[in-house]
Amino acid sequence: MRKNKFITRYTAPKKEIARPVYLAVSIAVALALFALWSVLSYGGLVRRDFLPTPDDVVRAAIEGLADGTLLTNTAYSVGEILSGFALASIVAVPLGILMGSFKIVEAAIEPVTNFVRYLPVSALIPLLILWVGIGVEEKIAVILIGTLFQQIILIADVSRAVPSDLIDVSYTLGAGRRAVVTQVLIPATLPGVFDTLRVTLGWAWTYLVVAELVAANRGLGYFILSSMRGLFTDRIFLGIITIGLLGLITDQLFKLARARLLPWAANP
Repeated sequence: MRKNKFITRYTAPKKEIARPVYLAVSIAVALALFALWSVLSYGGLVRRDFLPTPDDVVRAAIEGLADGTLLTNTAYSVGEILSGFALASIVAVPLGILMGSFKIVEAAIEPVTNFVRYLPVSALIPLLILWVGIGVEEKIAVILIGTLFQQIILIADVSRAVPSDLIDVSYTLGAGRRAVVTQVLIPATLPGVFDTLRVTLGWAWTYLVVAELVAANRGLGYFILSSMRGLFTDRIFLGIITIGLLGLITDQLFKLARARLLPWAANP
């Protein structure tokens, strides 16, 4: 009976669970994955040329920090990510809200946006290299194109989902068009906008690594590619883990910013 209550309590859809339980499950899964990695590598089930041991990766991290290659490449990639993602978001947020709220804007923007967002960004890299070269500008352009049009569509969907009743009630209470947009529509869309930015930032990392694998002499993508050429799998794992940790940190920062800046919105 007690077992059934436990299962019901922690498997009910959309029911909150205690924070300690949440953290315990997350840590347990992480430890299980680490244990699997350790068994496969230390146990000799997979050759170290293909799967380095955890201490191999730790030594690679120490060496990368000591000679500066890890920090330099990380800083270079973070700078590119922040620049490209910020430029895309500055354009996408207002355009997405306008597109989801005003049909005339949707008619003007949606066809082009839908066309461009289906283009594989990797296929555009040779053209971008011809236009802007292989410097930092090309990486920023890849991130910009890869995230901008996706953000516009997703933010437009968020804006479109704002209930019409909310707008109608605002007009009934005497609000003008400007007040409805600035005090009702925008606050109602901001939680969804934050969630969209949080998701698309992960995509931005993918686009950056693709760009750096094709043409770069710095960055984490280049760090991984140069390690692959020498079959340094410990450095490859180090680069991948670094990207994952950076993504995890930025994801938590977005969650924290959402909770602090939008206290009226439910946490995701």
